[in-house]
Amino acid sequence: MTVFIEDRRNGAGGCSDLLTVLPDELLLQIFETVGRMSRRDLCNVSRVNKKSHRLSDAMLYKSILFETPELHLTFSESLSRRPRRGSAIHEVKLAYPSSELSKLALDAPVHGSYLDPQRSDSLSRTLSIMSNLEKLDISVPDTLLRGIGTLFNGPFDLACLKSCSLFYQCANDAYWDLRENIHIFAHPTLEILTIRRAKLDERGFDHIERPHETALKQLHLIECDINDDSLGDLLELPEALEEFVMTQTEEPEPELEESSDNVGDYILAVQSQAEFLKSITIDHPTLTGRKTLRMREFGALKTLRLNWDYQLFGKSSKKPRLHSVGLPPIMETLEFFNELGSDDEVTDLLLVAIEQKDIVARSWKTMVAVEGDNGVSREIKNACKKAGLQLDIIGAMDEDSYTDTD
Repeated sequence: MTVFIEDRRNGAGGCSDLLTVLPDELLLQIFETVGRMSRRDLCNVSRVNKKSHRLSDAMLYKSILFETPELHLTFSESLSRRPRRGSAIHEVKLAYPSSELSKLALDAPVHGSYLDPQRSDSLSRTLSIMSNLEKLDISVPDTLLRGIGTLFNGPFDLACLKSCSLFYQCANDAYWDLRENIHIFAHPTLEILTIRRAKLDERGFDHIERPHETALKQLHLIECDINDDSLGDLLELPEALEEFVMTQTEEPEPELEESSDNVGDYILAVQSQAEFLKSITIDHPTLTGRKTLRMREFGALKTLRLNWDYQLFGKSSKKPRLHSVGLPPIMETLEFFNELGSDDEVTDLLLVAIEQKDIVARSWKTMVAVEGDNGVSREIKNACKKAGLQLDIIGAMDEDSYTDTD
């Protein structure tokens, strides 16, 4: 974008900058466009005059990435000169998980922060003065775990926060203790929460000051070791959770200590949100299925993703099955991340569910499966075609894909 400014002389002989007469709202849009094209150009614009400096600051500091603790500390020191700069920040990413944090960086004073220096470090206190922060992405050493946890427990800190991602790097790649940041679940305005490689024992949210309702809409637990009872306790706090994602690797490292080995326990844990959940993804290959899942109460659920078909129908055993599968009544998409057919009895139950889809899940439109070593059986393909259910096979050749359009 090029802006041509005619050089006009006023009666006093000074040069009038035509941009300064534009409304602030329009100038902010212009500066935002300049910033998207080149941050350096926006920095140059900020030097033109006081008004340009004030408005461009709002763009320059809207989103900040701290790649080293030194950069973070330098910004902390600048707050003593520009105390209002903290309120201009809307997005912050702290990404220095492998850096060594010096004693100086942790103990440095932070202008404008009321947090007790004895309970929180200077880098955490810097976040406390960002009064308009909406998005926080943390990937730092676990040295900062307790200090940032204190920040989440403050009654007025991060009052505008809507999205948060938490990961703390521990020695030997261990899981970090979510209990130190447990108050993030009580944040009243937070809508999206992603937690990576954390552990939580059976105590759950055992604090007296339990919130009545929170705004949390999406919860993603990535490679975590979470006790199912504690998870159920935490999920009583959101007013209306809409998306739940839990993932783990095929061979968790370190070994899981707090987690259940039964997928049904985690479905029970999210049951308090059954009225509101629209999507559930449990990508956890080591979870077994002892019993058939009963999910008729999940009246809003449209997408269900699991690893194995036996996680949904329960593994075969010598004991008789006391319940049939209870699919969500308005489910539209059912996806399995691993190949079908590892359990013959479960395959038969899946075929019955497909044949009766108009009864068990009247809105069921699509089933997604993987090709696997042996492919998807002809029986399942034919059942889907007969029932008008679209079958998307990941990894299959185009000519092998099976849909209801044939």
